Amino acid sequence: MKNSINELSVFLPAYDEEAALAKTFRNVKESLEKIVKNWEIIIVDDGSKDKTGEIADKLKESDPSHVVVIHHHPNRGYGAAFRTGLYTAKYDWISFIDADGQFDFAHISDFFEKQKETDADLVIGYYQERRVKFYRKINTFLWQTVVFLLFGLKVKDIDCGFKLISKKVVGKIDKLESERGAFISSEFLIKARKAGFKIVEIPVPHYPRLTGQGTGSNLNVIIKSFVDLFRLWQKLH
Repeated sequence: MKNSINELSVFLPAYDEEAALAKTFRNVKESLEKIVKNWEIIIVDDGSKDKTGEIADKLKESDPSHVVVIHHHPNRGYGAAFRTGLYTAKYDWISFIDADGQFDFAHISDFFEKQKETDADLVIGYYQERRVKFYRKINTFLWQTVVFLLFGLKVKDIDCGFKLISKKVVGKIDKLESERGAFISSEFLIKARKAGFKIVEIPVPHYPRLTGQGTGSNLNVIIKSFVDLFRLWQKLH
């Protein structure tokens, strides 16, 4: 099937991912070179304390015409990194994966096919089998239940870190506000659906994290996520 998407911006939110960033970058770059004519990779170094920022700068030096690096000082949180990547993207279609190497970006071709079949504005991944500890799966289930009860948003996985997004969605929805917590993906999908955009889902393989440590289960991140959630609920109601 011939791609209907010929240009793509991809952003990589990264916090203390010195061991995984270069490999993830190569995986994304190799896929982009095969499937689209015009592309860019945006690395958002969210105030990393390790060598993530240095590695990102070296990756930019290796291909300055295709790579953009943005540094946050200090660390601002996943939501802020997501917003920076999303609003920096210049092409009509945008994708992202987390920099921790838990996805194979080659599966973006499946997202392209799904978008062409459905004419969707957003194609969002859901894990075929999520490679995380059991308590993380419980946390996700409870979070999605609360989001459904408050906003009526029902998808298989709100927070899967692999999505394909039309830039027109970014231009039409209210500006995203979440910063420190992990509410950003929920906020984005809630506002996209409220604006009438078509969202479809696609299964994606998920691989175990081999290096580093995720921050989604940190208590302060969880608390801030719920604060953001109820603030948006009050705003919309």
